[in-house]
Formats: sequence, structure tokens, C-alpha cells
Amino acid sequence: MSSPPKTISGLFYSGGKLVRAGHREASAMRPVEIIPDFISSAEGSALIRLGQTQVICTASVESGVPTFLKGTGKGWISSEYAMIPRATETRTPREVTRGRPSGRTMEIQRLIGRSLRSVTDLDKLGERTVWIDCDVIRADGGTRTASITGAMVALALALRGLREHKLITAIPLNDYVAAISVGIIGDETLLDLDYSEDSSARVDMNVVMTGSGRFVEVQATAEGMPFTSDQLAGLIEMTRPAIQKLVEIQKSITKVDLPVVRS
Repeated sequence: MSSPPKTISGLFYSGGKLVRAGHREASAMRPVEIIPDFISSAEGSALIRLGQTQVICTASVESGVPTFLKGTGKGWISSEYAMIPRATETRTPREVTRGRPSGRTMEIQRLIGRSLRSVTDLDKLGERTVWIDCDVIRADGGTRTASITGAMVALALALRGLREHKLITAIPLNDYVAAISVGIIGDETLLDLDYSEDSSARVDMNVVMTGSGRFVEVQATAEGMPFTSDQLAGLIEMTRPAIQKLVEIQKSITKVDLPVVRS
């Protein structure tokens, strides 16, 4: 007789095999939805839902650039990231009460900014700053990757608006960019980890990739046993179809035609 299902470290196992929420396959993403123009007062905005994780992304365009870019004719993209107190199962105090962002928040903010700048022609943006704000309203794993994917939509919509108002002659984007998580839990490689999976992973990775298949950033960490180069390659390859699917969703929403970039 097979052993009864049981929960280990927040994960559900049956017959010694991990059963994912919704009976998801190892290589399957959680259901994803991106709602554009979610915040009407912003130049560009989107709400992204990735399973239970939900992030509101806005793009605000301001005249002027940081001091180091003044007089160069180039623009800039900067990002801020935050979680509302009850985005998690128990209340997390706002970071403003601590006087400064945490190291994790600063890391994620920089990652979002780098990711979007990597596909933007800042010379064609002119001396403008696009502020990307990503506010997590529900956190169940993958908040940074969802933020990047949703922020790409907000940015493209804001830049499309600049062109429609004849403030720029062309949309200064060279490609799309999206991100997804992947990891090893036990002996299984799983795509798009929710919180219970992420917190139990012995290898945790975030992959940021362009629509043409080029890498912006790969963040991989072992918790316990180190991983091999073959495992690293396998993790990366598992993310490619998912990122392509996310990019197709982005394109269907923004309807921005970009130059063809060879991978």
C-alpha cells in the first residue's frame, strides 16, 4: 500500500514525489495575467499576476536626468520596489519606518533598473528619466521576476505615449525583457517557484533574458549542496520557453514593433 500524502517543509508529497500546487508540471509556469493601464494617472502601468503573486508596475516620465548625465542628451531609467505590509502571510512593517530600504530591496531595485536599461536606447530617450515603481500587493514567490516582466509593459506603454504625443520620433527600445525563477527542490528541477518551493530549494535561480534570447542577469545560489555545470545549463534551458511566452504576452499588450535582434 502506498504511503498517504503528507506535507514536508510546506511542500506536499505523495508517494515520495512532490505534488505542486494546482498539480503543475515541473516545467510549467503558474497562470500569468498582465493587465495594462492599471493606474490611469501614470504614463504607463500594468498589474501582473503570476499565480498568487501580484505586482503593480508604473512608469512615470520626468524631464531631466541625474547629474552625471546632464548635457549628454541621454536619458535614464531608475526603479523603486516595495511590498505593502500584508503582501505576506504575516504583516511586514513598511521599510520607511526603519529609515532606509533593506539590502534585499536595494538589490531588487537595481536589478529592475538594469534589466530595463539593457533593452532601451537611452540616447534616443533624450534627457528624460523614467521612474519605474514596482509595488508588491501579494507575495508568493517570484516578486522580482514578476516586477521585471510587468515593468517592461509599463515602460513600453509610457514610451509609446511619448511617441504618440510627438515628444520622441521613435520608441527607444531594442528588445523586450522578461524574467522567471527556477530551482532544484530535492532531486527535481522546477520552473517558477512559489514561496513554499523557493524557501525549500537547494538551488535557487532567477533568469533575466531578452526576447532575442540574450541574458541580462543570471542569479544562482546553492543552499547546501553545490550544483554542477550541467545542472546550471539545465536550469537555464528550462527558463527559455517560459520567457518566450512572457515576451509574447508583453508584445500582444504593448503592440510595439521593435527591430529584429539576432540571438
